[in-house]
Amino acid sequence: MMSEDNVADIRLVGKAEVIELRTTGLDVPGEVEQFRQRLVLALDVDDSVLAMRWAARMKPWFGVAKVGLELFSAAGPPIVAELMEAGFRVFVDMKVLDIPTTTRKSARVLGALGASYLTVHASAGLATLAAGAEGLAEGAARAGLPAPAVLAVTVLTSEAEAPADLLRFRVEAAREAGCGGIVCAASDLSEAKAIAPGLLAVVPGIRLASTGADDHGRAATPAEALLGGADMLVIGRAVTASADPEAAAASIVDELAAAAASV
Repeated sequence: MMSEDNVADIRLVGKAEVIELRTTGLDVPGEVEQFRQRLVLALDVDDSVLAMRWAARMKPWFGVAKVGLELFSAAGPPIVAELMEAGFRVFVDMKVLDIPTTTRKSARVLGALGASYLTVHASAGLATLAAGAEGLAEGAARAGLPAPAVLAVTVLTSEAEAPADLLRFRVEAAREAGCGGIVCAASDLSEAKAIAPGLLAVVPGIRLASTGADDHGRAATPAEALLGGADMLVIGRAVTASADPEAAAASIVDELAAAAASV
């Protein structure tokens, strides 16, 4: 059991550093915790109070909270600090797509705020990816925070018809730019890992077998993503739109445990 004073060291696949997470007063069984640190809760809402309620409700199953453009636009930078204080690592999903100078400066601010992860569009090119990685690291270092990671968005899960060589080009750019990881569809994991095995692979578009794919053209189940090589899974509507979110979250962890036990 974890007490208020416990600090758990979580080593993520593909990352050299150890990310230190303070788990404030949360009792989480060990078998759940190993998956909890790989599950990202997508807080796709436009209200900080609602976001924090969802975060508190789903905390037993999720160790990372994702702040997208909608929530960041509504709540601003303070939402990052609120989620950190609640015991989450924070994934700022801004999908930055701008010139290198602007990207570096924006990433520096987000790094100082405490973002553990920041998405930058790989389509912006090598210079912008590198600027984002440098800026995010600089901001975190200035604030005395652990080293964060820029995640290069490769090919969106909504892009069902992307050119065959696009994934390779963007993953190579992420690797050369010094990004900590990539965001890709589960169906792209095998190729992406072959190109850059040292990068963290984050997979969105996760759906339970019983739920629809919504606007994700290349959705996957939790087990499919895990067995494909995903390091982190982004999950939103599969739990937040469920009639029983707690049961849905628990079933995801059960599915991941069964998949891990099968290999």
